[in-house]
Amino acid sequence: MGLFNRIKNTIAADLHEVLDQKEQKNPISVLNQYLRQCEQEVEKVRKLVERQHLLKDEFTREYTEASKLAEKRKYQAEIATKAGETELYEFAYQEQVQYEERTSRLKESLAGATQHLLELEKKYEEMKHKLKDMYIKRMELMGRENMARAHYKMNQVLDTTSHTNKSEASFNEMESYLDRLEQQVNSAYYRNTIDSRIAQLEKEMKKEESITIS
Repeated sequence: MGLFNRIKNTIAADLHEVLDQKEQKNPISVLNQYLRQCEQEVEKVRKLVERQHLLKDEFTREYTEASKLAEKRKYQAEIATKAGETELYEFAYQEQVQYEERTSRLKESLAGATQHLLELEKKYEEMKHKLKDMYIKRMELMGRENMARAHYKMNQVLDTTSHTNKSEASFNEMESYLDRLEQQVNSAYYRNTIDSRIAQLEKEMKKEESITIS
């Protein structure tokens, strides 16, 4: 048993270490895992509440039936007594006693089932509220984590001590590229414009020469 306990404790310690490392790396993921476990526990209690409802209903039916039969046998025993039917009276009376005892036992069981149902329903509602609070807490933590990540990214971009040269080089490179692109576009534009203008002048000169010759 001592060796078994040591092995069990070692495995548990290793598992906790893995969970701790995972929590440090991605706390929201671990929180989601915990929430799924809580959801499973809430679902278990919900099923217990349903079963307790069914049990209470069953006790109620049995109690109502036993009470009716006890009253019925009591009435039949009275009729048998008035009619002088001793054997019939004895049978009806014994049945009456048995049903009354059953009614008494079922009444106690029904009261216990009702009390247990109230306790389960209370616990179920408390667990649902706690689960909802944890959902809200998760959203709050996710919001804070997003803000932390956003600030970290912005600081990386705006950090003048370690990234100014790199950022400035990127902007300068982009500016140089735009300048080259602008020169290429302007050159192509002027070239096409000059070609069109020269062609037009040549056409007009030829037209004038033909008029003069004629």
